[in-house]
Amino acid sequence: MRKSLFVLGICILFSSIALAQKPQKLNASEIHQAIKKLNFLGSVLYIAAHPDDENTRLISYMSNHVKARTAYLSLTRGDGGQNLIGPEIRELLGVIRTQELLAARRTDGGEQLFTRANDFGYSKHPNETLSIWDKNEILGDVVWAIRKFRPDIIINRFDHRTPGTTHGHHTTSAILSTEAFDLTADQKVYPDQLQYTTTWQPKRLFFNTSWWFYGSREKFAKADKTKLLQFDIGTYYSALGLSNTEIAALSRSQHKSQGFGSTGNRGQQNEYVELIKGQLPKDKTNIFEGIDTSWNRIKGGKPIGDILYKVEKEYDFENPAASIPELVKAYQLIQQLEDKHWKTVKTKEIKAIIAAASGLYLEAVANQSNVATGSTIDLKIEAINRSTTKMVLQSLAINKLNIKENTAKEMSNNANNSFEFNVKIPDNLKPTNPYWLNEKGTLGIYNVKDRNLIGKPNTDHEIKAEFVVLINNVAIPFIREIVYKTNDPVKGEVYKPLEIVPAISANIKDKVIIYANEDSKQIPVTIKAGKPNQKGKISLNHPDNWTVTPESIDFTLNQKGEEKRVVFTLTPPTTQSEGYIVPKIEINNKIYTKEVVTIDYDHIPYQTVVLPAETKVVRLDIQKKGQNIGYIEGAGDVVPESLMQIGYKVTIINPNTITTENLKKYDAIVVGIRAYNTVEQLKFKQKYLLEYVQNGGNLVIQYNTNRRLKVTEDLGPFPLKISRDRVTDENSKVTLLAKDHEVLNTPNKITENDFKGWVQERGLYFPNEWSEQYTPILEAHDKGESEKKGPLLIAKFGKGYYVYTGLSFFREFPAGVSGAYRLFANILSLGK
Repeated sequence: MRKSLFVLGICILFSSIALAQKPQKLNASEIHQAIKKLNFLGSVLYIAAHPDDENTRLISYMSNHVKARTAYLSLTRGDGGQNLIGPEIRELLGVIRTQELLAARRTDGGEQLFTRANDFGYSKHPNETLSIWDKNEILGDVVWAIRKFRPDIIINRFDHRTPGTTHGHHTTSAILSTEAFDLTADQKVYPDQLQYTTTWQPKRLFFNTSWWFYGSREKFAKADKTKLLQFDIGTYYSALGLSNTEIAALSRSQHKSQGFGSTGNRGQQNEYVELIKGQLPKDKTNIFEGIDTSWNRIKGGKPIGDILYKVEKEYDFENPAASIPELVKAYQLIQQLEDKHWKTVKTKEIKAIIAAASGLYLEAVANQSNVATGSTIDLKIEAINRSTTKMVLQSLAINKLNIKENTAKEMSNNANNSFEFNVKIPDNLKPTNPYWLNEKGTLGIYNVKDRNLIGKPNTDHEIKAEFVVLINNVAIPFIREIVYKTNDPVKGEVYKPLEIVPAISANIKDKVIIYANEDSKQIPVTIKAGKPNQKGKISLNHPDNWTVTPESIDFTLNQKGEEKRVVFTLTPPTTQSEGYIVPKIEINNKIYTKEVVTIDYDHIPYQTVVLPAETKVVRLDIQKKGQNIGYIEGAGDVVPESLMQIGYKVTIINPNTITTENLKKYDAIVVGIRAYNTVEQLKFKQKYLLEYVQNGGNLVIQYNTNRRLKVTEDLGPFPLKISRDRVTDENSKVTLLAKDHEVLNTPNKITENDFKGWVQERGLYFPNEWSEQYTPILEAHDKGESEKKGPLLIAKFGKGYYVYTGLSFFREFPAGVSGAYRLFANILSLGK
């Protein structure tokens, strides 16, 4: 994890993968801003439910203008969202969105925290949310975050007083924050936490309101603003050539998996916060009024402030290193503070400033990006003092690798001090992995056994280098993670973290394998060596009523990174059945059952995730008609691959090639999720798709949101209006409205049993208005809500069929839900 103390201008650097992980180097202006922040002893905690819920404009303002230590507590990691940049969903999407939040914080200068809450999908009411999350546990995590971060000010993104009016997760975040505000100072509340931290009482709690929460700008203009504070967050930072709102837009744009690219605005813009708890400041422009944010706040702080306020005032932009003698004096005094919290926070900040002001370059580089325990790696370590400040590299240590060098090496200006080691990775190190995925959790909460990990955004890497540098005869330790770097011909210098991986891993590419009949299928398994000279055998664990041949396969992999593909034959039972297959590797009586997944996108650091190597196998009782399916991709799903699993021939259609003639060859055409939100060409090609239907084709449109539609008037052959209606309870009753309709009877008889075992939801963004030409096929609704008859609409148009469905097939197919496959096969078979 690479956290930034202060990142005001860094945002402009995040345009390439190389800089997504490269150590940050502050310029003279940024160092001065960091010193200002060092001299502010106040904290703000912003709280909401998901990645992308946070108001980056306010976080950036608090961090960069007010200079407060600012963090965003996201209750979830966004696992239940959708992915616009790739195929990852659920846990892997949560890994991506975690890193996107960290990228956003590197941009706007904040820090990032989490609870253990699992984003299980859309929830309509906090009562449902809290029953799934386990209120006591997640409230405890919020209390833990407040006690650890010790904010003076808490700001909720959502309103705790309006349950049922927005996403249940949203309101829940505000409810838990409001409750926690009154609990964090009570020693009797979650007393087990006090082994690791202390009680804390924030001073004020606000709700980040706006005209939107009032229904209109007109209503907001007339509203009582007695308890509201107003900030102009459009402030311009001349040292950076950027306004606060431009930085906020760059931060917001890091949420790429959700399609939240943002254009920066300029000029005056107001943000409002409403006081919920605490005393209202008399000066409504100063959210910290009455709170001492100077060094006088803490015992022993005044002499530190006397030094650092002078450093700030007399700072030499031409020679930042001129401040080092006084910074080192302040560092020594900070080490004597009794207040452990501020001692820790300010030590981290001032060390980063000292390193930046002196141009101190400390780096430990491995010759490999991943390594298994028991293997050896080469390390190159560099220490360079790029200033005239007197420095001595007193010692160098990497404790996990048993490296300890008492170097006592003088570091003259710009001289390269390098060291090389060849070391063995200890056998007791665990594979690098997101800590919240190490244990199996529940639908609502991740299982994290180590209290000290709860709330952290990342797993700390175990292997770190510690440099102790004498600066003006004061020993200061600096920690650096071990990295791997290489040169890319296009991107230049590219950094990756050093990851510990299993000695051997196995992978089955398809996470769900569907059997539409009794025929056997070949199951390719890829074995990959994490270290040289791996020899053993692999077998395939399988459900009792399935058969696998051969029983096991011997293998030898001589080199690290070498892969071997072995093939098993898996035969299903004659009747409908499902279960899991798991590759089992045995080497010297040790069993390996994990796979290694890598995530590589330009805007986030390279990720390695170690997961159980399991694949769901499903024997379906399914029939189908038609063979050739055309698929128009939307925001990203695995529907094409899923249809191929049950025997369809699927062709991906380039929207630019859509013509009446080109569409004739398809038995059906399926449009991917949110295609009408994301594919610009469809506004020009929709007429050809409707002609295809009129000429006898079968067109299946999957869900779209009702905002930013590329096609509005002619989305269907007859009037059709998309709403925000959805059914979030995956177990809600589904009623068959048109029991005699072809789609429920041929080639598969669909019953209510086909809606058992669905995951996350029934569907979303159902139409709520349609013309009489459409036949509603199903009805479903969440508890206490009105009937929703728009999950599946079918209209005969000319010789063909037009289908619009908000059912979440894109979630059910990867989960191997039998009924979803059977119903979709019927949809594709219409008119055949």
